[in-house]
Amino acid sequence: MLPKLMQSITLPAARVEASRRQFLIGALATGTGLAIGFRLLSASPAAASETPAAGAHAFSPYVMIDGDGKVTVLSSQFEMGQGSYNGIATLVAEELDADWSTIDVKGAAGNLPAYGNIAFGGAMQGTGGSTSMVTSWERYRKAGAAARAMLVAAAASDWGVDAAEITVNKGVLSHPSGKSGGFGTFAAKAATLPVPADVKLKQPSDWKLIGNSELKRFDSARKANGTEQYTIDVKLPDMLTAVMIHPTLFGAKVKSFDASAARAIKGVVDVVETPRGIAVVGEHMWAAIKGREAVTVEWDEAGAEKRGTQQLMSMYRDLVKKPPAAVARKDGDAEAEFAKAAKVIEASFEFPYLAHAAMEPLNAVARMNEDGTLEIWGGHQFTEVYQKLAGDVAGVAAEKVRLHVMKTGGSFGRRAVFDGDVVVEAVHVAKAIGFRAPVKLQWTRENDMHAGRYRPAYVHSLKAGIDDSGKLVAWNDHIVGQSIMAKTAFEGMVKNGIDPTSVEGANNLPYAIPNQTVGLTTTDVGVPVLWWRSVGSTHTAFAAETFLDEVAEAAGRDPVEFRLSMLEPGSRHATVLKLAAEKAEWEKPLPQGRFRGVAIAESFGSVVAEIAEVSTDGNGQIKVERVVAAVDCGLAVNPDQVRAQVEGGIGFGLSAILGEEISLTDGAVDQGNFDLYTPLRIDAMPAVEVHIVASANPPSGIGEPGVPPIGPAVANAAYKALGKRLRVMPFSKSLDA
Repeated sequence: MLPKLMQSITLPAARVEASRRQFLIGALATGTGLAIGFRLLSASPAAASETPAAGAHAFSPYVMIDGDGKVTVLSSQFEMGQGSYNGIATLVAEELDADWSTIDVKGAAGNLPAYGNIAFGGAMQGTGGSTSMVTSWERYRKAGAAARAMLVAAAASDWGVDAAEITVNKGVLSHPSGKSGGFGTFAAKAATLPVPADVKLKQPSDWKLIGNSELKRFDSARKANGTEQYTIDVKLPDMLTAVMIHPTLFGAKVKSFDASAARAIKGVVDVVETPRGIAVVGEHMWAAIKGREAVTVEWDEAGAEKRGTQQLMSMYRDLVKKPPAAVARKDGDAEAEFAKAAKVIEASFEFPYLAHAAMEPLNAVARMNEDGTLEIWGGHQFTEVYQKLAGDVAGVAAEKVRLHVMKTGGSFGRRAVFDGDVVVEAVHVAKAIGFRAPVKLQWTRENDMHAGRYRPAYVHSLKAGIDDSGKLVAWNDHIVGQSIMAKTAFEGMVKNGIDPTSVEGANNLPYAIPNQTVGLTTTDVGVPVLWWRSVGSTHTAFAAETFLDEVAEAAGRDPVEFRLSMLEPGSRHATVLKLAAEKAEWEKPLPQGRFRGVAIAESFGSVVAEIAEVSTDGNGQIKVERVVAAVDCGLAVNPDQVRAQVEGGIGFGLSAILGEEISLTDGAVDQGNFDLYTPLRIDAMPAVEVHIVASANPPSGIGEPGVPPIGPAVANAAYKALGKRLRVMPFSKSLDA
């Protein structure tokens, strides 16, 4: 559904600049598919980035090969630790037959026809929804194949031989006569040759890199030795550093402020007001922070959200008992079946607000140049959106905004925002000081925790009916919570009162239940919310899969057998469930003090089953000892990366269910750092096994699908260990009670 909305979004695209004497290969998104293009850049950077004639497709490179043979892949997808750069590099290097050690990847922006996310209908350049491999799978392979064909043609021309006699291996072209040369030798000439009208992609049997479990990430060494550069590392001549003072309550505005004491502090350059608060600008971070401590602000809280968590959750509990405001799914007549069911089971589940808590707090760098171009360094997850909004703030056209797409220390959805957030805020600060110097706006962890954009809080009320044979015949799920899409650029996604991100994972259960109803009541709360890693499935999968175990118990059936009885034999869901059960030895008794739980969930086109094994200390506390995961994500481009993402998703999901929570008191967020917001500690991370289902289907998502099943799998195991259902998140609330 998301792509249909994005097809209607049109934003100006900025120009892409590149240096001279480079061989460029580009793939353009067209109405009928992909067209491969290239050109040799002229000596003039301006000429190299000229706007195409009206009606022509804007050209933008996917691959650059320079004179020394270095291959640079220009990624349409944003790298935030999920490995999209590595995956896209693998696609190009495979078809190009490049030397993996010569590969580098840089973020690219500014050309919608070339870089638009195909999974979003090509209407915007954006990274999200675990679509990086989906949007890159064909066009980046074609770009690599076209580059290879042109290099071979150039070598054949130089050597006076048949191109079919030339082989390519690890960046070297060779001929049986003994002639050979690297990519750099032929790059310039290749750029003068015709682009192949069609390129033949390798057969899977010929792949050396795609699907190679031994292939390590090209950027691992840089991350290990600290040389990888993030926005927090950006340093520009005369650059100033700014920190923010945001209101304590959401919706509050600046009424007045006194910065006289702050301006007296050595190193403080200025204190300015922005639409979202007060910025303290210093020569360096320490001066800005000390200045911030000296500023006093009076807030206008007339329109602020002043309800605390207890009030909000009490309201949600009342609402969930009433009929839903909208219906997302209705199959058969669940109410009629409940009336004649042999057993009816009911339960409610509560989920708190959650922070994204990425390792690198939000930041951006803004600089206005003498030629009127605005440059912004940052984690540009929605490039066109940020480009246009930044231009609007600065008073320049979008094509005058140049985005430097930086690698980012995590996002989990936090940098994919509708209003430009910290990027726009950085431009506001730079503008407020007259653009007299570059400004790095760096949020502290407290800014990150207090300034909003959380996974929404939800309450679910579920009801199930089983017949005399133990068959599940009726199912009802009423969900209460905030809409992520409403009042944003994507509110067109909300149809008939249903925000799809609120019900995904609930309104598409894979089980054959003849009578199902899924209802939604959307609340109006002033707490800013946003998608959070695996979005709706973070709560819907937990509620459904935990409740399903309760139903299986009431029916007197094994949880795995019960699920399989409602799944199509041979389906992806049945396959991963059987694989997980086999690898976890589900049928084999566990040692005393160990307990298992199972869950399965589909999200972002992939299906993951997880079996958690827990122990208890006898005092009501549990420890997750082992998790066995089976995943069908289509073809695994980088199997090692797939395993890493599932492992990371399991840790991320565990962290949320065991102890993470954003709570509010009278509208103010209680947590400010990792002393009160408690992510998973390393000693709580279980041993994880990931088993990938072999598939010839195109790749589907993997950055998020590992998250949804872990919570219910652990909750189901914990019930066996403790004899207590854990229905209120985080578990610490129930386990410590």
